[in-house]
Order: sequence, then C-alpha cells, then structure tokens
Amino acid sequence: MREEVELIESIVPDLIDVLRKRFIILRNIDWSEPVGRRVLAQTLGMSERVLRTETDYLRKQELIASTKSGMILTAKGKRTIQGLSKLMDSLLGLQQMEKELSRYLGIRNCLIVSGDSDRQPLIIEDMGKLVNDILGKELPKGKNVIAAMGGTTMAKVATCLTSEIAVDRDLTFVPARGGIGERLDIQANNVCGLMAEKTGGNHRTLYVPEQVSEDTYRPLLNEPVVQEVVNLIRQSNAAVHSIGEAISMAERRSMPKNVIAMLKERKAVSETFGYFFDDKRKVVYKIPRIGLQLEDLANMDCIIAVAGGSSKARAIAAYMKNAPEKTYLITDEGAAKMILKG
Repeated sequence: MREEVELIESIVPDLIDVLRKRFIILRNIDWSEPVGRRVLAQTLGMSERVLRTETDYLRKQELIASTKSGMILTAKGKRTIQGLSKLMDSLLGLQQMEKELSRYLGIRNCLIVSGDSDRQPLIIEDMGKLVNDILGKELPKGKNVIAAMGGTTMAKVATCLTSEIAVDRDLTFVPARGGIGERLDIQANNVCGLMAEKTGGNHRTLYVPEQVSEDTYRPLLNEPVVQEVVNLIRQSNAAVHSIGEAISMAERRSMPKNVIAMLKERKAVSETFGYFFDDKRKVVYKIPRIGLQLEDLANMDCIIAVAGGSSKARAIAAYMKNAPEKTYLITDEGAAKMILKG
C-alpha cells in the first residue's frame, strides 16, 4: 500500500493532499457534529476561509449538510468515512508510525487512532472499539477473568464493548483495584459492571479502598468476601487498563501532601496499578494496595493499555517501557508523535 501511495503522489501529488485534507474535515465533523465552522477551523488549525471552500465542496457532493446547530455528516458521508478508513490510515502514515512506536517502546503491538484526544475527546470511542476488537481476537475460548481499572478513559471504553466478544466465552469482569474516592461512575467496580452489561458477562465487586494503612490492609485480606474477590483478581487472564499522569493521579487519590511532594522530588511522571514511574523507567513509589500487582501481568493471555492525548505522552512512554512485551498499546496520533519526538 505504501509503495502504491508513493507512486500516486509522484504523478498527482495534489490529489493525496486534497484527499487527506477533506477526509480529516469529514472525520472531525463526524466526531463533533453538529459543529460550527469557527469551532471546526480552530480544532483543525485552519483558516475559516480555507475551511469554507472545502466544506462548500463537500456539501455539493452531499457528504455533509448544514443545520441550525452546525454541520453534520449525511448518510453518504458516513459511508465514505467507513469505506476509506483503512486506506486513510496508510495515507496518514499511521501504520508506519505504529511500527516505529512499537520498536521505540519495545512492545509487539501499538495501535494508533488519528487525532489527539486532548482536543477531540470522542477519539476515545475509536480507541474503545479497538479494545473490543482485540479482546475478540486474543481471548481464549471458554472461561476468562478480565481485570479492569477505573477512570474516565476506562468508563468510555466500557461503553464500546459488545456481546460479540462473549461468543463461546464465559466472561467475568473484576476490578483491578479498590475504589480511590473518585466519582462513582468511573470507579473500577462500576466500569466492570458496565463491561459485563455490554457483553452479557458477569462481574464481581471489591468494596475496599485502594489506599489504606498497613494495619488496615492485612486484616482486610483475611475477610472471606474480600479474599474471594482478590483471589479471582489474581487469577485474571486478561487486563484492560489506562495510564495516568503521576501528580494528577496522586491528587485525584487525595494522597498526603508529603507523598505528593516526594513524588515531585523524585520526578514521577506516570502511574498505573498504583506504581509511580519516572522518565528513566524506575519505580519511585508504590501504594500498598489490594488488587492486581504489576507482576501479575506476566502470565496473562491479553493485556491492553489505553491512553491518549499529547499531554500524556511522557506518562505513556515511562510506563510502556516497563510493560510486558505482549502488551497492546492503544493510543492516538497526538501522543504517538510526542513520544517519538523523545
């Protein structure tokens, strides 16, 4: 595909540029519809005059329509987006970028969606659809226990799962960790419940705070109801998790001020599973916790890390260089470009 594209560019270079531009406009309207021209121009970093010329053409081709609330895709426009997606991944250089990112991070699989979720939050839905595809491909038939983390990204991913991945499988979703005092709808327990609802699977709940003192931690492990769920978590053969920025996650957890100051002093940039990493891949702090441990990932059939946005590039790189080689990273173009810039 890449060779064919280069040949086309050598004959009619403007054709590829125009196709790229118009596809990106259609895709962003699809993500944000209904959307006004001024907002779309700002999102794309394009002048309103140039955008007006392109959208007038797309309207004449009946790919978009104008409403009182803004521009929307027509049915023809949606079919066009779907039909060109694979070709445009190649034209936009995403396939090559995926290979480069895999080599850079030292993992086998990177999947990149176009755009930057910092500016286009709906991109997370595209990432969620990829999670669904990977689970459908990688999970073995029969019984599967899937550990999932909480957070806004994971809550959005949960809405994208479908019953297709449950065909010939018995799925049980378990929280990878206890609650962290955040909004109820994005806690791991609720994310697992939604994943089970969307797939027709089962879920178990762990009503234990993640960050507890050592004196509290040990007795809790002896509680039969807690012990049963923790044992199930440890038996997980798959994990779906996000990656957070260290200080942001510490503040979200309402961690003590002296611990946050220590994380800043040790230059922590990334957090996942309660482990905090610096830019040099070193674990600088670990929360005593009930739930999945980093070492539990080694024997899993399927591990999926989901994180995007250029602002998370350092956090993603810091963790992924510690991740098991078989981990799938699902990210976006904004984060991938920043990581590859070093």
